[in-house]
Amino acid sequence: MYQNRDMNINHMKTRYSGLCSGMGLGIMVLDMHYPGFPGDIRNPSSYPFPIQYEIIEGLDLNPLQYEDHMERFLPLMIAAAKKLEKLGCRAIAAEGSYFGNYQREIADAVNIPVFTSSLLQLPMIQQTISSTRKAVILTPLKERMTEEYLSNFGVQPGSNYVAESIHDHVKCTQFIKLWGAPGIEAEGTIEFETARDQMVARALKIKEDHPDMGALIFDCTGWTPYSRAIQQAIDVPVYSWGTLLDSINLAVNCREYYGNV
Repeated sequence: MYQNRDMNINHMKTRYSGLCSGMGLGIMVLDMHYPGFPGDIRNPSSYPFPIQYEIIEGLDLNPLQYEDHMERFLPLMIAAAKKLEKLGCRAIAAEGSYFGNYQREIADAVNIPVFTSSLLQLPMIQQTISSTRKAVILTPLKERMTEEYLSNFGVQPGSNYVAESIHDHVKCTQFIKLWGAPGIEAEGTIEFETARDQMVARALKIKEDHPDMGALIFDCTGWTPYSRAIQQAIDVPVYSWGTLLDSINLAVNCREYYGNV
């Protein structure tokens, strides 16, 4: 399963950068309960590399999503990141793009790479598609996708992107049931096929509204399980937390290449 395994290990030496050996990615998760289908960042069985979780005690989605208290949240995040680094994780990711407001501060606090948002892929995506085409950000809250927020990830103001809300035109009720919303308590339940169909319908409407769409990128960690169905429906590259985690792992734990000459 782990293709990057080092064969014939004979000698080891203590690495003072981490307490444990053979570590993969560290992921900071919110202190809240909800289920994750394969592909969700909370479901480690989805990925062919080791994942170590660290709970940010006392921090759930709503204050992170709807409030702005950096002085309260940031120390909790940095403490979690430092713990993952001390364990020996090779890189750190975070559950949910709302950590993106703290990208620079967390990265400056540790000595391993930090990835707080799938939108770190956006500048690369923009460079790979025609400047006449758009990268579409699919997000829970379109109003949060300001130029200031996107600058956390190196996105240039006025460049070829557009943000669309998951809930415009097609109401994705399954995610409201799962995570809740302002004034709506989360039920913590979700039906995969219904959620998939709602997301596909939303993606098709986005393609209709943006015929110049060159790629789609998910802002949310919980939407990766639906990537394939959406790509089959709209036939453009689809980027997610899954594509980010895979690329991070390949960078911090390079694999061997086998073939013929």
